[in-house]
Amino acid sequence: MIYLNDNIAGFDLEAALPLLSQQRREQTLRFKFLQGRKTCAMAYLLLCQGLREEYGITERPVFEYGEHGKPAIVGFPHIHFNISHCREAVICAVSDRPVGVDIESVREYKDSLVNYTMNEREVAQIVQARRPELEFIRLWTMKEAVLKWSGTGINDNIKDVLTDFSRPIETIVNSERDYVYSVVY
Repeated sequence: MIYLNDNIAGFDLEAALPLLSQQRREQTLRFKFLQGRKTCAMAYLLLCQGLREEYGITERPVFEYGEHGKPAIVGFPHIHFNISHCREAVICAVSDRPVGVDIESVREYKDSLVNYTMNEREVAQIVQARRPELEFIRLWTMKEAVLKWSGTGINDNIKDVLTDFSRPIETIVNSERDYVYSVVY
């Protein structure tokens, strides 16, 4: 299940802090800027909402981290989740199987970044698109969701991540708020 909040400006961080686990509160307060603090807390609260609605879990989750940094919930190895955020929104996916999610703001891109992260076919897609910046972000969120699903994180094989990937990838474009997200189950 997907949980999304795109009202970062309206989020009350002070009211949220007591709702976080000690671990997450410390993590939240390590962010230098308010935006980072808000999105960190919001992501955790979306996870709490998902755990409540999907599994009836009301305790505050505590995380442990895998070899490549992928978080898991201590005591609930059968529950999978993934979170992401950008300037406009925070998203959390909760599932009973591995899941990866990425959300990004649509913004201008640099050719050097496209050439570093995309293969020839993807570069052609981007160049030929009506909105190349949107096509780049769409492909990027797909790649990052796949890498987060696999638990490997960004690696040297970024250009070919989607080449042989056969699972469905759901991608949503919010043109009104200018963000894109992709989810892999």
